[in-house]
Amino acid sequence: MSGNGKPALVTGGCGFVGRHVTSYLLNRGDDVWLVDDLSIGMHPDTWLPAEYVAARRDDGALIRYEGPQTVTFYQGDCRPVFDEAVPFEVPAFGDVVHLAAVVGGRANIDGNPLAVAIDLAIDAMCFSWAIKARPERLLYASSSAAYPIDLQTDQAAVALKESDINIGGRLGQPDMTYGWAKLTGEYLALLAAERYGLHVACIRPFSGYGEDQDLSYPVPAIAARAAAHEDPIVVWGSGLQGRDFVHIDDCVEAMFRILDRVSDGRAINIGSGKLTNFREVARLFADIEGYSPTIQPLEDKPVGVHSRYANIDHMVETLDWQPQISIEEGFGRVLEAARARIEAAAAVS
Repeated sequence: MSGNGKPALVTGGCGFVGRHVTSYLLNRGDDVWLVDDLSIGMHPDTWLPAEYVAARRDDGALIRYEGPQTVTFYQGDCRPVFDEAVPFEVPAFGDVVHLAAVVGGRANIDGNPLAVAIDLAIDAMCFSWAIKARPERLLYASSSAAYPIDLQTDQAAVALKESDINIGGRLGQPDMTYGWAKLTGEYLALLAAERYGLHVACIRPFSGYGEDQDLSYPVPAIAARAAAHEDPIVVWGSGLQGRDFVHIDDCVEAMFRILDRVSDGRAINIGSGKLTNFREVARLFADIEGYSPTIQPLEDKPVGVHSRYANIDHMVETLDWQPQISIEEGFGRVLEAARARIEAAAAVS
């Protein structure tokens, strides 16, 4: 755990992962600073616990929320914060969780690659700031997109292990500009640890999902179709492309276990070690919902690599832990949330 009573910083703190990281930190007893431009994130007024929102106050460029802990929110790009070109004092931080990135799902990764490339600048400024500001610990969110795509085809799919990326040796071709940016961020993390003595850990999460994830991601989108009893249920591409699905609660638990155990900039997978294709995803949601629709592929939609799943041996060995929420339980939670949204929409229509 981070200590000395310093607040934690979460960049991209209002996105899907950031909201869950924030809840974890508040439950741990940390004050939290959130930085997010809300390009895809949700304003804290909409998701912080009610007691925090009730005690909200504006403080110049910042919004403060008082509860058992204090949440401080800055709506804006994180780069001026790293440059300290903001009209407030940036405090010394304990844990920094750097999530800020341009992503937005497969359509954005494939369709707007130079917009995604801004992640290179965001990460460079983060690490340049960190070696001067000296937070106690920094967690860098890399991605499974950093892995070589030639290991993720329908002919050569393998369970991806950390050693499949060898910075200083074999890198391979990562997945679009998003993968390149994350791979570069990992290199910066190694340099920050080795050359500057910063406590840094990197994570390579696979396909995280959860009840409040945006519908631009496939799991909540397919769940919404099943909750509405659509027939057919459409899936992008052939539907035979597969991913390694891990619930957000397990993702966040793994993140902080990794931060506790890794300080030298190394990257650790976060995944289940199981490959599930999107036809199976749709069928599982339909089975939970209790009906038997046709599964209809949409071949003209972007799909990314054919097969991406984790070898979790190193994760289990390092953390003495593995994900606790089965895909059946996790998908059941997502489907329940999708049903609730449909019922709420019907109640106001």
